[in-house]
Amino acid sequence: MPPADSGTEDTLDLKLPPEILALFATAPAGAEEDASGSVHIVDPADHSDLLDRLDDWPPAETPAGLFQLVPVARDRDLDLITRWMNDPAVAEFWELAGDADVTAKHLEPQLDGDGRSVPCLGVLDGVPMSYWEIYRADLDPLARYYPAKPQDTGVHLLIGQVGDRARGLGGTLLRAVSDLVLDNRPGCSRVVAEPDLRNTPSVSAFLTAGFRFCLELDLPEKRAALMVRDRALRHRL
Repeated sequence: MPPADSGTEDTLDLKLPPEILALFATAPAGAEEDASGSVHIVDPADHSDLLDRLDDWPPAETPAGLFQLVPVARDRDLDLITRWMNDPAVAEFWELAGDADVTAKHLEPQLDGDGRSVPCLGVLDGVPMSYWEIYRADLDPLARYYPAKPQDTGVHLLIGQVGDRARGLGGTLLRAVSDLVLDNRPGCSRVVAEPDLRNTPSVSAFLTAGFRFCLELDLPEKRAALMVRDRALRHRL
């Protein structure tokens, strides 16, 4: 058999019925490929489907209080998130220090996108105190750098107030959020994260929350620790 790029004109003239040819028509509007080449149909009118309607997820009881993920509202939350992004401890790893336009530029692709990443405030006993991004890791560029599974769900987070850090709250909330993902996304078998390897408090919080360290990843912007919380192990770790 000649190589695919040989330019040979030898072909098999196979006549196919119209109903079979229709299967090879161009992908419908809204079809998108993930990093592995799989095609996903995205309904542009429904931005909640890819994460199983995150905006309807219930609050979670935690040892620290009642916690809820509340999707970000641009006008309501921009100033608060901007303030958090300018905290030196946050800016070191998020690299989003600057005025509100910098934060807005980061938020807009998610707020105006198809729902594969949803930015949220973490609200504890009625007080916004953290920022989260819940995203489809299998549909994210991250999937090019690790063996992704269908429906893998990723998390990014930051704790907003200095007083809420370094007292175990990160691990408590990570466990609560990963439980929310697994409880409300029945097709998801694991929650993943990729904190910067230099961010040892973050890696430690993931371990405390029942995640396991899988491998190191060389991502374009950082060297990261791939952390995974498996549905099958959620009650053991």
